[in-house]
Amino acid sequence: MMSDVGFWIAGLLIGAGVALAALTGRGYFDDALDWLERDVTEKLRRMRKTTRHVRRWLFAWLVVVACVFLGFLILGHSLIFAVLFAALLACGPWYLLRRMAERHRRRIEDQLADAMVALANAVRAGLSLAQSMEILASQCPKPINAEFHQIVAEYKLGKPLDRTLTEAKERLHSENFALFAAALLASHESGGRLNETVERIAQSVLELQRLERKVASETAQARKSAIYMAMAPALILVVYYFVDPENTTLLFTTTVGHVLLAFSVLLNVIAYLWARVILTPDI
Repeated sequence: MMSDVGFWIAGLLIGAGVALAALTGRGYFDDALDWLERDVTEKLRRMRKTTRHVRRWLFAWLVVVACVFLGFLILGHSLIFAVLFAALLACGPWYLLRRMAERHRRRIEDQLADAMVALANAVRAGLSLAQSMEILASQCPKPINAEFHQIVAEYKLGKPLDRTLTEAKERLHSENFALFAAALLASHESGGRLNETVERIAQSVLELQRLERKVASETAQARKSAIYMAMAPALILVVYYFVDPENTTLLFTTTVGHVLLAFSVLLNVIAYLWARVILTPDI
């Protein structure tokens, strides 16, 4: 009985401390929330998703994280698990969104070389730059065709071509597209043989893609091994529960067990992310 009362007092003190910290550090909290909103909005725009009510969804996300924290703290009687799972829940969706945006960028990178070759052929056939861009918008596959559709639509509405290309370059964060946009802008401003320049850039992009695919194929087995190694501790814990259930249960019922499990999860996540960084070289 006394332990339960002490636990509730500790929970109330922690809640009061969090509330006091939120009040005194409201400015820092608003700055962090503004940065997070900008980052999420930028990733959604890159994937051409709606960015309406982003701040409202962020508040809902924080409420869910707070509920998970209180749930583990009150029902699970574990401050360590409450902090751990709240942190994982707070960082997980943001990490997945970054992965999705990066995958979208890579798909555009893979389609960009073919788009450059198509543009060079259209210019060689005598079409203007605007007409060639319209052909790319109508014939290129998704998702890169949406970018050309937006460039052509904004250009037809009267926005200067250099501004539309600059905005697309900032939106995509693609080095290859930056080269492509620079070639288009140079040709648009000073003239020159655009088709030859674009073809040379396309050949360079194709060579880089060949090297990236070679590295990806060489490290595919290692990436799968990293996933299996990240899953292995949970499977081993299940096996140990059937072998020695009494001692395994202590990991979930004692403070020392909570600390050991929390450190295990934390180190496992760090090891997996570290392996991904090592196995995804930047060419």
